[in-house]
This record gives sequence, C-alpha cells and structure tokens, in this order.
Amino acid sequence: MQPSARLELLTLRDLIRYGVSRLNAAGVALGHGSDNAWDEAVYLVLHALHLPLDTLEPFLDARVLDKERARVLDLIDRRVTERLPAAYLTNEAWLRGHRFYVDQRVIVPRSPIAELLDQGLAPWVADPAEVGRVLDMCTGSGCLAILGALAFPHAQVDAVDVSSDALEVARRNVEDYGLEDRLALHQSNLFESLPAQRYDVIICNPPYVNSGSMEVLPEEYRHEPQLALAGGADGMDLVRRILEAAPRYLSENGVLVLEIGHERPFFEAAFPELSPMWLDTEQASDQILLFTREQLTT
Repeated sequence: MQPSARLELLTLRDLIRYGVSRLNAAGVALGHGSDNAWDEAVYLVLHALHLPLDTLEPFLDARVLDKERARVLDLIDRRVTERLPAAYLTNEAWLRGHRFYVDQRVIVPRSPIAELLDQGLAPWVADPAEVGRVLDMCTGSGCLAILGALAFPHAQVDAVDVSSDALEVARRNVEDYGLEDRLALHQSNLFESLPAQRYDVIICNPPYVNSGSMEVLPEEYRHEPQLALAGGADGMDLVRRILEAAPRYLSENGVLVLEIGHERPFFEAAFPELSPMWLDTEQASDQILLFTREQLTT
C-alpha cells in the first residue's frame, strides 16, 4: 500500500480490516495465541493503541491520530515481514486470562494444560486446597508453574528448566505475580539437579516435536527456541526420561500431567505397555495424558 493510501485508514475498523487483509494475503502462520487473522489483527491494533484487549466495540469507529496509525501499521508490517509471533512483538502472551511477559528466550505460552489447571485438575485432584507440593518440569516462561500456584493456593511450587535464559524470563513473571515465597526456580536437566522431593502434582510440557515435523515448521515457530521444541527422532527423547524418573518424585497419590502435542502415534509406539488417561480440553484432544504413580510403577 502506498504511503498516501495508508492515510485513508482513519478508524480502528479501517485498521483491523487492513490488518486482516494483510495477514491473509501474506499467509502468516497462526497458533501463538490466535487461530485466525481477525483475532490476530484485533489484538495487534488494540495493543498498539493501548486499549483494553477485551473492549473492542466502543472504539471501532473512533478515529486515530497519525502517530497512532503509524504505530499500528508498523506492528502489522513487522508481523508480516519478520514472521515473528505477535507475542514476541508485544512482549506479552495471554493464557486463560493471565498475562505473561515473553521474548524469544522462551516459547510462546499456549499449553492446553492451562485449561485443566483452571479447574484444579478436577476430578483427578479431589481437593486443590490439600495439594502441598507441585512441580512444573520444563517451565519455560513459568506460565504453568504460576497457574499451578494459583490453582493450588496452599502448595509450594518448584519450576525447572535447563535454560538459564528461560529461567530469567520465568523469574520476571514470578515477580510480576508476587509468588517469590511460594514458587522456586531450579536450573536442571530434567530431574538431575532437583532436590529429592515428593510432589502431589507434576505438570510437564516438554519438547516433543519429532524431527520430521521440526524440518517443516512454519517460519513463526522457527523463531522459538529449538531447545524447547525438538524431541528427537520420534519426539519422545525427553518423555522417556520423564516417565522413568517421575515415580521417584510423585507422592503416593500423586499425578503426572504430560503434554505431547500431536505425537500420540509416536507415544503409543514408544510405550505400548502404558495405558494413560487421555484428557481433552476445549482446545485439544489426544494431546494431554495423565498418570498416577501406581500406573508408572506397575
């Protein structure tokens, strides 16, 4: 679009329409918070104009200032030309109504485990108030650890990641939520450097993308840390280690909630002897499984 034509974009409605058209024409890959061009464009416009993200209607026909228009268009231009996920452009990601700081040191929060934490892992956890210790393995930005702390209000939470860069991001989020007294961060290669402890709940969103899928990831996903995505030839390299070690860290009635994305066929091929419970959410089916300690020790 010529610079003079851009001046004809006068209102939020104009800018959103333009954003949808631009995103669709460019064929951007979605999935980092939005699954359609409309939601992505609305988010970028509202964020750029410092407007509430959940209040669009009253502002649709409001006219924008020249500087505001430039700010919106710059954000849309970068989304298209740099193929950066929106969360990296705005340094924020929203998960179940909670805001988290993010940058390219961590993957963009999007785990469907968050929906299960909204419900306190019911019915598999009878009473969230009775949960004493929670572990979030492969914590990244710390989002699931924080949601776990909110879901289980009396629990001490440990969050583990091998990446010191990721833990710096997680530390910022823990401080933003004022959870320093209840949520401890640990740098460890899975369980290797974690103090001996028994957990009532272990949640884990590990790297699980198989090597074939890694080779064809859209450009947006290639901006995320490969360390947080790649799970080896069948995606199960870390999952094997997690399932082997988890029973030693689960309390007698503890549960492990594990995300494996779209890798169910690889999981079943790797672990034919296991019969986990598959947990569905509004967003995901056949992507999350749950084990009791007993299931992993028999």
